[in-house]
Amino acid sequence: MFKNNWFIACAFLIPVILTTGCSDKDVPDAENEEEIITKVQLIFSPAEGAPVVVTALDPDGDGPEDIAPSGPVVLAKGTEYELFIKLENTISNEDITEEVEAEGDEHLFFFGFSEGIFNSPAGNGNLDSRADVVNYLDKDVNNLPVGLITAWITGEAGSGTFRVMLKHQPGIKSTTSESTDGESDVDITWTLNIQD
Repeated sequence: MFKNNWFIACAFLIPVILTTGCSDKDVPDAENEEEIITKVQLIFSPAEGAPVVVTALDPDGDGPEDIAPSGPVVLAKGTEYELFIKLENTISNEDITEEVEAEGDEHLFFFGFSEGIFNSPAGNGNLDSRADVVNYLDKDVNNLPVGLITAWITGEAGSGTFRVMLKHQPGIKSTTSESTDGESDVDITWTLNIQD
């Protein structure tokens, strides 16, 4: 009789132990996940005058809609600008700029633009080749560029495109890591108009 009760008790306890042995609380948080970014602002600040601010929005976050610019970038010809990039997750009211800055050794902005649209940097950006010049003004703890702040000098009047890509490169960011390395947190192309 005792043996039967012991067998029955064990039969009920084993599934309970197996199902409660590892709860969701015991599972470690996933590390190095891509950021959820629903709002990107480019703030082109000239030495004199008001800054030019453009926005791209993705109201559904991880949903099917892609992040999209709300309008073109319009800059003055032959003008020096500092570009500040602001990133937000408006769904959870998070400032992602601070996260990217704090984890600068895992993040790198790449830029692509129409040839001749800028006098500095010249060329078409570093999306196709990391060795191409971009005027980064901020560095991570390893003295590598991040790209939240960059410097630009516009060329003559004309139109083209301006593409911004934020790569998440944990453990692989280096002096030679390319735009094809890691996962993309942001990849947006604006129309860029340089005016007289």
